[in-house]
Amino acid sequence: MSYDIVPKGATLNPRKFELKVPQQEVDEFYQLLKLSPLAPKTYENTRTDPNLFGVNHEWMTEAKNHWVSSYDWRRREDYINSFPNYKVQIKDDDGYEFDMHFAALFSEKQDAVPIAFLHGWPGSFLEFLSIMNLVRKKYSPQDLPYHVIVPSLPGYTLSSGPPLDKDFKTADIARIIDKLMVGLGFQSYMGQGGDIGSYTCRPLALHAGCKAVHLNFNMMIQPKNPDGDISATERKGLDRAEDFSERASAYAIEHGTRPATIGFVLQSSPIALFAWISEKFITWTDETPPLDDILDSVTLYWFTQSFPRCIYPYREYHGARTTSGLGPHSQPEYHFKKPFGYSYFPMELAPMPLAWVKASGDLVWYREHDRGGHFAAMEKPDVLLDDVEDFVKQVWK
Repeated sequence: MSYDIVPKGATLNPRKFELKVPQQEVDEFYQLLKLSPLAPKTYENTRTDPNLFGVNHEWMTEAKNHWVSSYDWRRREDYINSFPNYKVQIKDDDGYEFDMHFAALFSEKQDAVPIAFLHGWPGSFLEFLSIMNLVRKKYSPQDLPYHVIVPSLPGYTLSSGPPLDKDFKTADIARIIDKLMVGLGFQSYMGQGGDIGSYTCRPLALHAGCKAVHLNFNMMIQPKNPDGDISATERKGLDRAEDFSERASAYAIEHGTRPATIGFVLQSSPIALFAWISEKFITWTDETPPLDDILDSVTLYWFTQSFPRCIYPYREYHGARTTSGLGPHSQPEYHFKKPFGYSYFPMELAPMPLAWVKASGDLVWYREHDRGGHFAAMEKPDVLLDDVEDFVKQVWK
């Protein structure tokens, strides 16, 4: 089963793409990894709880040993390449050309619903491969009810970065995603996202082609006169969000205020990159993902030099001179006027109460889960897929 028949109405000309990092780059990576030293033991890095001061020495030591001796990047490439992957040229309104990557499962049904699944940081399209795997096990290309489109956002992993001579914001990401979806022949489509993917869904919904949006992240400030009470579970979620803001958000301020510096720092050592990113996979999740899954993400970031190119969205909301200090989920101009669904995962880094989420758009579908965290597509792919399918059945006529 191929899932690779691009719709006839496409105006873009996507070309098949196969990921294969040159062997010399792989060899150089492993050499650098072996030579990258670990920090000495300290009081802080010998604490067992990563929520106190960050990743600990034992974790870093074991991870490096496994990365060097047992991890198989080529096997991961084979898995990625088992899905249809594409590159396509997309010209922006000012003539700047993006080389955009996306993975896809195209349906042969005429009425299939196109869905753009949008990742965040420190994620990538890899987050959604488990969902894509479930989809291709459940449906054939002939009866697949959806076109599953998973782009690499501009600057992330296999997509080229924004221009070097001007600013680029979340609304600009949304414009490129809209051009991708419409260019693939979808005059109507749906957006789904968490983290920066959810931020992107806000301006994406302003485009005519985007007919509905489902989110699993909706971090926002408390609205005026929220409609409804806050449950005990939601109160714990707000406590978690407050703890994140007070003790775990320094990375975002660094990304927003000194992106150039941290970009050089983390692209100089795979161990440094792993420490910075793996902390998030540990502390933002319900259960820590398998080490190999974390290494997949970090290794792909390394080979694509992704980190310095991909943290630009943080300047918009965590920079020194942001215009409002509000994220897009709290901005009135991005209030959803189209059908909006929200999945609540309790170990999200900032799970928002239903009463608050209602204030951010035309909420027509909601489901609360008792397990799962920030990387829902990676942690609970079957649960998130069920949510999206149920949402589509309700809103897509």
